[in-house]
Amino acid sequence: MRGKDGGTVLIFGFYNYFTFPSLDTGRRLQVVAFPMRRTVFDTPVVRQVLYFLAMFYLWVFRWKKEGRVPDVPKFVMIAAPHTSNWDLPLTLILSLAFRMKVFWMGKHTIFRPPFGGFFRWLGGIPVDRRQANDLVTQCIQTFQRSDRLIMIIPPEGTRSKVRYWKTGFYYIAHGAGVPICLGYIDYRLKAGGLGPTVTTTGDIEADMAQIRSFYAGVTGKNPHQWEEQAIGVTRK
Repeated sequence: MRGKDGGTVLIFGFYNYFTFPSLDTGRRLQVVAFPMRRTVFDTPVVRQVLYFLAMFYLWVFRWKKEGRVPDVPKFVMIAAPHTSNWDLPLTLILSLAFRMKVFWMGKHTIFRPPFGGFFRWLGGIPVDRRQANDLVTQCIQTFQRSDRLIMIIPPEGTRSKVRYWKTGFYYIAHGAGVPICLGYIDYRLKAGGLGPTVTTTGDIEADMAQIRSFYAGVTGKNPHQWEEQAIGVTRK
């Protein structure tokens, strides 16, 4: 998961502290703040220190980072399988190791004092699920306004047992005309990184089948909560 200088990454997570939310076409959320502001990732000295710390962590715990960032300025990345609270810290560590600029969305309540400023400095963006606003459309519009943009979205949106994926990530990519990069964290192999990219065709069943074939055999932290054979169109 390596980003080039000037790139932007959005991680949709932290709705339930360390639980990633999903994006479904029917879900409506209000983004309390959607700024491309300066964060820890824009601080050269701190960013460099965190890069070395991330690389040291991967070396000490024998994790491997794999793959290369697609040679395109904008794309959606799905992060799977998401079965544990550890997925977010590992995603952030890998982001630092690949020198990515990271933004992530979180439940607005965790941004209250005294930790709100710290979470924002880490790239957090508060989201209020009580308000009505089409997040999928907002994401598409953000892609259209941006020269360089990467969005990371865990399609399951929960650490509980998953039988069907939410499809918001697919409609964001298709609506914005950008490819989907298949990101992963494999706890059995202790490896995380980037797989191939999928260009959406509008045939969601066929495209999901291609995605499913990649994730076959990828092992999450809690593999009993993950069924790669069930990856497909969301059950309403």
